[in-house]
Amino acid sequence: MVFGMATTKMTITLPDDQLAAIRALVAAGGAASVSAFVKHAVGVALFDAAGWREMLEDALQKTGGPLTKKERGWADALLSPQGQKRGSRKGKAA
Repeated sequence: MVFGMATTKMTITLPDDQLAAIRALVAAGGAASVSAFVKHAVGVALFDAAGWREMLEDALQKTGGPLTKKERGWADALLSPQGQKRGSRKGKAA
């Protein structure tokens, strides 16, 4: 940790099972505290998002530049939580 690093205290809401799992990791010594675990998880998620963003920008540059409005609409519909619920089903398992 860098001395003088600004921090802000906040409240988050997690499902009970996730909080129980985090507390179990803390009790087993896998994390220093619940706060430390969440701080690490957020850092990993932000790093991951930045990596995906960089990969997408690189792919777009190699394939013709930014998405058109139509392409962005298609991607947004496909990737949105609502779009995933409406996704096609390939059939029932036998």
